Amino acid sequence: MSENNEDILKTPKTPWYVKGIALAVVAAAAYGGWSWWKAQHAGQGLHYITQEAAIGSISVTVTADGTLKPTRTVTLGSEMSGIVRRVHVDVNSQVKTGDTLIDLDTRTLESKILSAQATLQSARAQKAQNEANYKESQLTYARMQDLHKRSGGLSPSKTELEQQKAKVDVNRAAVQVSQATIDNAEATLRSAETDLSKAHILSPIDGVVLTRNVEPGLAVAASLQAVELLTLASDLSKLELQVAVDEADVGVVAPGNSVYFTVSSYPNQHFPAELVKVAYGATTTENVVTYTAYMKVDNAQMRLRPGMTASATIQTAHKDGVLLVPNSAFRFEPTEATKTTSSPKIMMGPPTRTTENKNAKDVTQHGEGHKTLYVLRDGKPVKLEVTTGVTDGIKTEVVSGDVHEHDQVIVDQQRKGAS
Repeated sequence: MSENNEDILKTPKTPWYVKGIALAVVAAAAYGGWSWWKAQHAGQGLHYITQEAAIGSISVTVTADGTLKPTRTVTLGSEMSGIVRRVHVDVNSQVKTGDTLIDLDTRTLESKILSAQATLQSARAQKAQNEANYKESQLTYARMQDLHKRSGGLSPSKTELEQQKAKVDVNRAAVQVSQATIDNAEATLRSAETDLSKAHILSPIDGVVLTRNVEPGLAVAASLQAVELLTLASDLSKLELQVAVDEADVGVVAPGNSVYFTVSSYPNQHFPAELVKVAYGATTTENVVTYTAYMKVDNAQMRLRPGMTASATIQTAHKDGVLLVPNSAFRFEPTEATKTTSSPKIMMGPPTRTTENKNAKDVTQHGEGHKTLYVLRDGKPVKLEVTTGVTDGIKTEVVSGDVHEHDQVIVDQQRKGAS
């Protein structure tokens, strides 16, 4: 072997990690160049998904849940203690004002009336006797005065005259006392008669019996809190719907709004209602603040029943012939690569959206707001500032801005050839 070959064999090899570093540098350079080229041509390979701005109608609605109730409910009890003798009605019975619904045992009350009548008669007889005594004493006093005058004051004496006058006054007072006794007896009799009338419980309204909690033989004890015997509802052909409106929506809910509601019994049926008032007093349940809205419901067909749960839809705004764009247009934001070719960023996934746009409410439901959208013009996205109006959560009214009917509003983007 020659000396040259020996020298070659003795030359040290390059360490493996040096070769790895060199390869990594070359790969990074290649990837950077590819990324730069990709960024320069990224916008040329994008496909924009658009929807057409159109003239149309838009309605804004608020939903709220509640319960159907009678327009008037009356709970009947008894002011009198006693035994129930008869119940004239049952659940669903139709009643008229003044109809007798329940009779209590009246024997004790009738005895009180007889006693009061007897007392009254006695008082009247006593008054008649006192009046006779009073009249007799007056006549006697008049004769004594005449005799005293004719006798020149000799007979009867002055003392006898005074005594007779006192007797007249006493008899007059007795008449007045007897009259007071009569008044008291008459009041007692009227009270007994009133108690007797209360033993017959009458209907205060025209309506229907909702509940019955009484049977013949029940002992009713009158107390500070009356026992609930029957519950009546006014004419069920007219009902009231009370719904809980969220505090976020109560500012746009007002009397006169168009309303319809559904119930579980008829899920495909829309029942109309008339919104008449919204309560100012709030109700807080588990930190949720709501306000009660009251609605009139026509139930002429008697398909609805008190207590049904209803879901109401309240139309708070409606506009015809306005320019509408999809709400997704306000959430669209082109990638950086489509905005400028100097950026090395490339689109590796779905279109990006800023955190602000993600979290912000699409548009205000009522009143004007300011938003940004992109319109496709000459194949390129053009950013526009617009003033928005009402929204139904899907479409939004454009009040002003450089957007016109038939404009292609960008709602998304994707790479050409991507599925």
